[in-house]
Amino acid sequence: MPELPEAETIGRALDRALRGRKITAVEVFTPAMRTPLLPLRSAGLEGLEFTGVRRRGRYLLADLSDKRVLLMHFGMSGVVRVENDSVPRRKHEHVFIRLDDGNIFRFECTRRFSMLEVHDSGKDGIPESLAGLGVEPLSEKFTGEYFFAAVSGRSVPVKNLLMDNSIVTGIGNIYAAETLFAAGIAPDRQGKNLTLEECCRITECAVKILKLAIEAGGTTISDFRHVDGSEGKFVQNLQIYGKAGEKCSRCGTVIECIRLGGRASCFCPGCQK
Repeated sequence: MPELPEAETIGRALDRALRGRKITAVEVFTPAMRTPLLPLRSAGLEGLEFTGVRRRGRYLLADLSDKRVLLMHFGMSGVVRVENDSVPRRKHEHVFIRLDDGNIFRFECTRRFSMLEVHDSGKDGIPESLAGLGVEPLSEKFTGEYFFAAVSGRSVPVKNLLMDNSIVTGIGNIYAAETLFAAGIAPDRQGKNLTLEECCRITECAVKILKLAIEAGGTTISDFRHVDGSEGKFVQNLQIYGKAGEKCSRCGTVIECIRLGGRASCFCPGCQK
């Protein structure tokens, strides 16, 4: 958490807040989150301008005027805000990037699983550290034919394959569960047993659900918040995730839960085959 829709929501808000702003100072209050933060002090960011914010999978890339990028990932509890200097620093805000309009880009993470690093933009504008990521699910490359070719012959549950970032990037536990419910596919079906028609259903449902989630501002389950502190509203549209023991909205069968890859996987035994 967050998954693709949450990262996209945050990215769009940050683009509006940061584009065209110059960095005046960088303050680091904590040595490290998932990776070291102290290198930010000596990265030469002062005087640079933010030229835009993009998303790749669950990562955000804030483009800098010297062709480098500020790469960020929000782990389980990362929150970013752009607020006035008058707002006191919160206990778990680890980095302040001061801007020329008097606001501060603040990075908060209670559990310290997030990351904030400076990278060269790399080939095609993507840092080398992200080179292994698969196709974007909202791109034209994510088709039923592509997914069928990627999973054919794999003795791996389809839910795990849908969450495999080397195949398709940005889909996590929530949206994989919702996608498979919408497609009527059991999460423990092995990739090698899926037909092309089923793979087409999966990709079509994934794209539809991700777009709806972006429109709703993502899903708030525990820690996710927008840049302005508000919560994602797609949680009101969840059909299967977190609903073990409830009746299926489609067929009335009691929803069950199994574990796949160490993650809880809710599904309806009545209409997911």
